[in-house]
Amino acid sequence: MGQTRRVITPSRRTDVALLIVVVALLVAVNVGAHLTEGAVSVAIVPVAAVVAVVIARLAGLGWRDLGLSRAELRAGIPVTVAAVLVVAAVVSTAVAIPATREFFLSDRYDDTSEALLAAFVIIPLQTVLPEEVLFRGVLQGVLGRLFAPLTTLVVGAIAFGLWHILSSTGLTAGNEGLSGILGAGTMAQIVGIAGAVLATAVAGFVLGWLRQRTTSLLAPIALHWALNATGAIGAAVAWQVS
Repeated sequence: MGQTRRVITPSRRTDVALLIVVVALLVAVNVGAHLTEGAVSVAIVPVAAVVAVVIARLAGLGWRDLGLSRAELRAGIPVTVAAVLVVAAVVSTAVAIPATREFFLSDRYDDTSEALLAAFVIIPLQTVLPEEVLFRGVLQGVLGRLFAPLTTLVVGAIAFGLWHILSSTGLTAGNEGLSGILGAGTMAQIVGIAGAVLATAVAGFVLGWLRQRTTSLLAPIALHWALNATGAIGAAVAWQVS
């Protein structure tokens, strides 16, 4: 008996081509966001998210494939509320305990007004919404058309972790808790980056799972915002009580 040859359909070729374009876009945007300054560095990721959605739609992905179908939003509301409450409770407890409070002492959020601006404006508009559209929307949408659900989650999680390499440089030096444990040398910075990549990859897996579970971006957006925003507010509170 002869071997059965796998037929590569035009639709699959389109999905593979879309995946290549999306990955290339993510790499270019990630590098560009850290090499540019001013308005360009602020706008590049949100603009890329819009461009990615347009490209995905032109390539045949539907709103449901992208997690943006209005019909699916309602299913994600209970999970969304639960995720925000759990994260808020965990962060509040961690800030209240002196032993863990020092890990929130980030120089970036030592000013309360800046922390609030970050939590309610910068983080949702510049980070959470565009990243969720890019990763749990477009990337996960096209991966889901090419691979099994678990493979889709793993690949998406790895991509999300790698996305945070450049943004994690200087992470250890700017956090009193981490620098107290790891120090501030080159090796400490490498360990800090590796830890950030691992942590964000795990977060990416969870966010991707929520996206699969609820078929909507609402829940991962809420959890992503809760993790980042409560971290910023928790840092401001930690500085005030330390």
